[in-house]
Amino acid sequence: MASARPAHLNARKTPRQARAAVTLDAMFEATIQVLVSDGPHRLTTTRVAKRAGVSIGTMYQYFPHKQALFYALNERYLDELVQKIDAACQSEHGATLARMIEALVTTYWAAKTRRPEVTRALYRSVVELDNEALIADFAARVDKTTVAMLASASDASFDDLPTINLTLLATIFGTVRNVFERDLPERTQRDVERQLIAMCNAYLEAVRSKPEPL
Repeated sequence: MASARPAHLNARKTPRQARAAVTLDAMFEATIQVLVSDGPHRLTTTRVAKRAGVSIGTMYQYFPHKQALFYALNERYLDELVQKIDAACQSEHGATLARMIEALVTTYWAAKTRRPEVTRALYRSVVELDNEALIADFAARVDKTTVAMLASASDASFDDLPTINLTLLATIFGTVRNVFERDLPERTQRDVERQLIAMCNAYLEAVRSKPEPL
């Protein structure tokens, strides 16, 4: 993800060999495990290094402090998320609105709930993180792919698609986050997901362009 990362959150280096990439993956997974078990305030790079099975020196070769580690972890997570959304949107070009909405909501929902403990941990890790550039880049990429999908709908068109798309995404993202903040049981989550799809379909039906009267 090509975000304008604040200088103090830069990683010291990026992996150039397969072995280094495996080490980085281990550090990211260890970070998630420590976040889940101990929370962001008790997480230290020393604990992460121990959990990952690497030396603290190896950890510092990549990340000068835990804020840089948090930033890189969230950057990777958002990049994987936007790739999933983009793939779903690309696959539905030219489809009906109903198919598009189901694909968008279920893809985002599945990505967020596949490892719910990770999603909650990442929400907690960004509380004091300067991640405005990261979020802006994620939003721009998601906006681009969802607008392109909706513009290709076989059964509808829209007069102000950017604003409609913004409202749609805010509704989806906000609902999913609220489900996590409330820590709802799985059955209730499934009910909310179905209602969210119905709500999004009703909204798009209400704001679609109407044919001019004869």
